Amino acid sequence: MVPIPGGTFRMGSEEFYPDERPVHERTVAGFLLDRHAVTNEDFAAFVEATGYVTVAERPMDAADYPGVAAEDLVPGALVFTPTPGPVDLADWRQWWRWQPGAQWRHPEGPESTIDGRMRHPVVQVAFEDAAAYARWSGKRLPTEAEHEYAARGGGDGARFAWGDEPYPGDIPQANTWIGRFPYDNRGRFGAGTAPVGSYPANGYGLFDMIGNVWEWTSDYYTTRHLVPGRAPVDQGRRAGLLATASAEPGSRIPRRVLKGGSYLCSPDYCLRFRPAARSPQADDTAATHIGFRCARDA
Repeated sequence: MVPIPGGTFRMGSEEFYPDERPVHERTVAGFLLDRHAVTNEDFAAFVEATGYVTVAERPMDAADYPGVAAEDLVPGALVFTPTPGPVDLADWRQWWRWQPGAQWRHPEGPESTIDGRMRHPVVQVAFEDAAAYARWSGKRLPTEAEHEYAARGGGDGARFAWGDEPYPGDIPQANTWIGRFPYDNRGRFGAGTAPVGSYPANGYGLFDMIGNVWEWTSDYYTTRHLVPGRAPVDQGRRAGLLATASAEPGSRIPRRVLKGGSYLCSPDYCLRFRPAARSPQADDTAATHIGFRCARDA
């Protein structure tokens, strides 16, 4: 793990997506953060030691998915599938499919494998899976503020973790989508994850805080930043209210904040390979572009 010194920074952005607003000062205490995302090798050790079964491998509860046919309630996860050519970028269903049998050992479905990918970040992990690994390892998941602060690498206010240009000198600084999304990827690793540490570390010595995989944080999602106030707050009641409010309409599944962007982030669709960017994800959802890393109090 890497020690991250405490400090105050400007969190958020006014330039891009509404949920990144408002920009506000946030103070973070010193903490420790994993140098890179949890890998398939790391997660395999956890499963071997504990017998843990991930959310994507368990039977689905019909009460959580009203309106879904019983025959469709089978264990699985979301799998990214490139399209043959240009599509309507407003319809994410054209490149995402629900794949029965997809899980961390078989990220793209039952016929796929992680053989040869043990140093890649583990994917197809839901929030509960990430939190369980963190507890087992004596750690926790980072907060959204901690992740954004650490991703900036000691800088403050730049659009990207490395400055204001997405590709300085036309050189990608992270594993993101290079080409036309979602059908033409000319990047170094194509339309998939890269081994951890394949791109330069940031100012704190952290790898892949941007790109490769989105990373779970412990915070519930809100459509705008909640600026910390001065009044005393009942933290238990506040957490309950935020959990309920974070769910999509018609769902009882809370959503958390994902940070860092992934190999699917492209300027023509998802300009979210930035420290301030954030994305909501339901706690029970696993996908081929979501992983995590752990934190620990200093």
